[in-house]
Amino acid sequence: MKVHIFTYGCQMNENDTEIAKQLLVNDGLEVVQSEDEADVVILNTCAVRKKSEEKIYSHIGKLRKKHKKIGIMGCVAEKEKEDLFKRGVSFVIGTRALNKIPEAVRNSQEGRKQIFLDDTLDEIEYEHVETRASSHHAWVTIIYGCNRFCTYCIVPYTRGREKSRVIDEVLTEVNNLADRGYKEFTFLGQNVDAYGKDLADGTSLAKLLFEASKIENVERLWFLTSYPSDFSLEIPQVMATSDKVAKSIHLPVQHGSNKILKAMNRRYTREEYIELIRNIRQIVPDVSISSDIIVGFPGESEEDFEETVALVEEMQFERLNLAIYSPREGTVAWKYLADDVPYEEKVRRMSFLLNLQKRINKSLNEKYLGKEVEVIVESRAKNGLFYGRDIRNKIISFNSSEGLIGKNVLVRVEKITAGPLYGSIVEEAL
Repeated sequence: MKVHIFTYGCQMNENDTEIAKQLLVNDGLEVVQSEDEADVVILNTCAVRKKSEEKIYSHIGKLRKKHKKIGIMGCVAEKEKEDLFKRGVSFVIGTRALNKIPEAVRNSQEGRKQIFLDDTLDEIEYEHVETRASSHHAWVTIIYGCNRFCTYCIVPYTRGREKSRVIDEVLTEVNNLADRGYKEFTFLGQNVDAYGKDLADGTSLAKLLFEASKIENVERLWFLTSYPSDFSLEIPQVMATSDKVAKSIHLPVQHGSNKILKAMNRRYTREEYIELIRNIRQIVPDVSISSDIIVGFPGESEEDFEETVALVEEMQFERLNLAIYSPREGTVAWKYLADDVPYEEKVRRMSFLLNLQKRINKSLNEKYLGKEVEVIVESRAKNGLFYGRDIRNKIISFNSSEGLIGKNVLVRVEKITAGPLYGSIVEEAL
C-alpha cells in the first residue's frame, strides 16, 4: 500500500511527519513522494489561522475528486474531530496519537472510519526515527503542548497541556543521529523554555543544550520557540560558553503595549521583556534576537501601536515576523473581544512596521559587509544560488554545488540587502 503525507504549518508538524513516515515504513507500508501515486494521502494540518484551515479543506476536496483515501493528522484533527468524516475523510489522528497511523492506514482500505485521539506518545521509539527531510539537520521535539493560553491562540486546545520527553531519551536520539552524520539539531516545543518543568527532576532546556553540546559529532544546536516569562538566563549562559549552541534566540513579544499584552494574556510586561533582552545581550553581546508581533489586536489604539513601534526601534530585532490579527474560532479573544480595529488600519500599521524592520535589517546587515563567516550549506534556492546560515542565523547566499550541502564553508560577504546577504566561498572549512 502506498502512502503520501503532505505537511502544513510549523516545524513541529514537519517533525511529526518524519515520525509518521518512519512508523509507516516500519509497518511495511510504502511512503511515496507524490499524492497521485498514493493509495492513501495523509494531510498533516495546521489550525493556527483560519486561512490555513481553509486550504486544508480545499485540498480534501481535490483528493476526493481523485478518489483517494484521506487521513487527517495535526491540529485540525484535534479541533474538528469526528466532523471531518462529513468531508469524506477516512481517519483522524490526534496530535499525540502518531503511533496509530499505520493501523489507521490499513483499516482505511476496509472502508472503516476511525479516530484516534488518545495520548500514546510514550509508545514512540524516537531514537529509531531515521527518515529525515534533510541529510544533515534534524528536528527534535522535546516538549509537546502549551499551558499559556494566550487569548488569540488555538494551540493549547489542539496540542494539549505541556508534556516533556525524558532528557536521556532526547540525548539518545541526538547521539544516534549524530552517529549517522547529522550535525545540526533544532529542539522544538510550542513553549520550548518550559521543557522539563513538568518532570520536576531538574531537567531544563539549558541542561539539555549543555549535555547535547558534549556529543562529539554535534556541530550546531538551535531551539524554537521561546516564551519570555519562561525563558531562563541559564540558556544564554550555556550559549556563551559553548561554540555549538547557536547565538540566536527567537523570543516573541507580540506587542509593545502593556494594555494589549494583558488582553492577550501574555504573562509579562513591556518593561520585563526589555529587561530580559538587555540581560541576554549582556551575557552574549553578539546574540541575534528575533521576535513576533501581532498588529490590530482588539482594543489596539494608535497610542498602543506607537508603543509597539517604539519597542521595535529600541530592541533592534534581527528578524521580525508580523501578523495581522484575525479572530480564531474557539479562542478567548474570538468569544469575548470585539474585532474593532478596521482592516485598512491593520494593513497600514502592518506596512509601517514592515518598512521599519527593513530599515533595521539593512542597518544591522551592514556590519557583515566584507566579513568572512562560517556557514553550513543548506540547499539551493529558486534563483539558482545556494544558501546557508551562520551561527547567528544570518542567511547568506552564494554560488556553490550540490556536493557541498551539509558542509561547512567560509563565505566572504560582498553584498547586503534588507534580507539575505550575498557573498562567495573563500574555502571549505575543516
